[in-house]
Amino acid sequence: MHDVVIAGAGPVGLFLADELALSGCSVLVLERDQEPDSRVKALPLGLRGLTAGSAEAFYRRGLLEAMVKASDVPAEKVGADPEAIEPPAPRDVSHFAGISLDAADIDPAALAFRLPSPAMNGFMTSLEAVGQVLSERAAALGVEIVRGVPVAEVTQNDGAVVVTAGGREYQARWFVGCDGGRSAVRELVDFGFVGTEPLFTGYVAVVTFADPQLLPLGFHLTPTGMYLRTPLEGHLGMMDFDDGTFDRSQPLTREHLQTVLRRVSGTDVTLSEVHLASSFTDRAMQVTTYRRGRVLLAGDAAHIHSPLGGQGLNLGIGDAVNLGWKLAATVHGHAPDGLLDTYTSERHPVGASVLDWSRAQVATMRPGSHAPALRQLVRDLMSTRDGTTHVHRKTSGLFNRYDLGSEQPLVGRTAPDFHFEDGTRLGDLLREGHGVALDFSTGQCLRDAAAGWKSRVRYASGPVRNDLGFSALLIRPDAIVAWADDRDPGDHNPDPGSFQQAATRWFGHREI
Repeated sequence: MHDVVIAGAGPVGLFLADELALSGCSVLVLERDQEPDSRVKALPLGLRGLTAGSAEAFYRRGLLEAMVKASDVPAEKVGADPEAIEPPAPRDVSHFAGISLDAADIDPAALAFRLPSPAMNGFMTSLEAVGQVLSERAAALGVEIVRGVPVAEVTQNDGAVVVTAGGREYQARWFVGCDGGRSAVRELVDFGFVGTEPLFTGYVAVVTFADPQLLPLGFHLTPTGMYLRTPLEGHLGMMDFDDGTFDRSQPLTREHLQTVLRRVSGTDVTLSEVHLASSFTDRAMQVTTYRRGRVLLAGDAAHIHSPLGGQGLNLGIGDAVNLGWKLAATVHGHAPDGLLDTYTSERHPVGASVLDWSRAQVATMRPGSHAPALRQLVRDLMSTRDGTTHVHRKTSGLFNRYDLGSEQPLVGRTAPDFHFEDGTRLGDLLREGHGVALDFSTGQCLRDAAAGWKSRVRYASGPVRNDLGFSALLIRPDAIVAWADDRDPGDHNPDPGSFQQAATRWFGHREI
């Protein structure tokens, strides 16, 4: 029996498998596809954007360098000057409903609790690159992957889950469905799945244009829809507001794609050939809970929405990062009461927010007689300093805050990448998947208190280049600040009793 079986060897399933294996769990991944490689995962159809928050997740596990290399991105475009003390201004900002925004309009003063990091910015990658990096990590950690075995049945009791896939039965203490937007696990375990129906059918394709000069590069909203041409040769995207009626209902022929493209572009463009194409909709749905007994969901299995703004992959990675350490602690028997339930309570609101962000973009782009006026109003608001900053905060992945019951504004947020004078960074301390106690006081006042969780919490002390006014912090394995003492470290010592209460809440009882 494995500790955890995961359905789905996509980015979310592999990231979760790596997190669990890093924590010493035995992990089996079941993948319905026979081969790991696919043309839709490679460029151009596999093009995806990693937000700064996702880049930090790879950085904290020592995978950022490999991701940057696999994505063919210059490292200096991702991180800040390693010797800097103050964070640089953001380099880019996501669009909203196709409205491009200028990063120069972001107000850096409104971005609290940031420090220079090797992962300050998001970057473009592909599903192929992400899969390659995470698969190599999984192999190094001993994760077993079985391919060509679609999940057909799931049963569970108080102590185990039995998964039937590919004609075999697999047993595990826990089972996680990371099997995509059309999740078999979600249906087999009868998770409630609610939301809104689609307004459009979207298309992505690799084509040959007979007359490419008729379609300029970029994102173009028209009176009848949208089309997108990227610099990648033959890469085409379209949105046709047909209430999603075409999606997966008929073959994606050259004639159909040409008809849609002519309608939404208002041109007589001709497609000489279609090499590869797929369709999607803006159906926005979410499960009512991320856990039923010993079965959990993550990624698109838990929530689906349109790809506008590029939030889907990043939302799923956030699920995996949040769930991994909590499920591992549960497997090992030292999780405090209710820890696993915080996966739903923390991630469900984040997913709901992303779905609403997607819906707002679709509503802004929807054609109609009132559409130009609405789009102009949104454009005017988004292009202000406050509006651009708001979009950056919503889409960068760095400014989500979980409600951990504290009024201290850093608690519940991603920890800044504190840089010790000896060269060690917080990201280095998080690589093994442990929690971290940071003690900036001169007397190392938390050393004895932190020793009570020495196998789960790594203690680090000493002067840092910028302590942001904190004397001590407790960081969860997912880099979320669980407790903070914001008294001046030069005048006060952190309170060991308060630290111990927080450590007990998140890491269970003290070790004996």
